[in-house]
Amino acid sequence: MATKVSLIEVVDALEIANDEMSSFVSKRTGQVLTLSHETMHLAEEDSKEDLPTWQEEELRLARDVLESTDWLGLPSKFEIHEWEIMSRFGQSLSVPAQCEEVLDAIHGSGAFRAFKSTIRRLRLEDAWFAFRSSAFEDIAKSWLSEHGFEINDDRRRGGRPTSR
Repeated sequence: MATKVSLIEVVDALEIANDEMSSFVSKRTGQVLTLSHETMHLAEEDSKEDLPTWQEEELRLARDVLESTDWLGLPSKFEIHEWEIMSRFGQSLSVPAQCEEVLDAIHGSGAFRAFKSTIRRLRLEDAWFAFRSSAFEDIAKSWLSEHGFEINDDRRRGGRPTSR
């Protein structure tokens, strides 16, 4: 029987992916874990520093991730390609003028800032967040399926809705 993994937890981990943190899923338990790169470096160095209790626990988990074959790394922000998601959102718009404005905003320097400003001005923020959540959910489902996990779709039992 495949290990069950919370879809909501994986989506949440993908949504917070950044340069300073990485997320992992346990093949054995389905636990989703996000750790700072600082903690991962401390674990790699086998640091014996005096650390606060909360950080000692995080360091123990980081060592487990590094020393075990039980943990799989979730896609990083570079593998998620949020720019491509923004482009697909722009292409999905039914009003041609909005489509053109959104697609123009994501080209050149400051594309992410211009995109956010454009969707705010066009009052498309709710549509964007729903589209983005759906895209992240699709990425999570694909990744979980590809790695042989059973998806625990928590939304059916009172979890958070798919859009924010």
